[in-house]
Amino acid sequence: MVVLKDAHELSVTDATKRGVAGLVADAESGADLVVTRRQQPVAAVIGVRRLTELEEAAADLRDLALVLSRAVTDTGRRTSLDEVIAAFGHTRESLAAIEDDE
Repeated sequence: MVVLKDAHELSVTDATKRGVAGLVADAESGADLVVTRRQQPVAAVIGVRRLTELEEAAADLRDLALVLSRAVTDTGRRTSLDEVIAAFGHTRESLAAIEDDE
């Protein structure tokens, strides 16, 4: 299982020996660290720059999934504003006659 590509793996014991300051310094310099327990990944230490990249990639993937799902389910039918207004029991004129609350 790939947790972070090209990440350096170290055990919990080794991470403890390095200390928080050492782990933060590595992450700050751009190194991705994966902490393992019994050869299984249990934590990751990454810099804020890398975190931002991952968050942006996740947002892009969400947008792509939305676009693809819309493309697959699009029937071509469009609903006009007047149809929406009518569905709520109004017309443009009845909405225009409503006084503002200001």
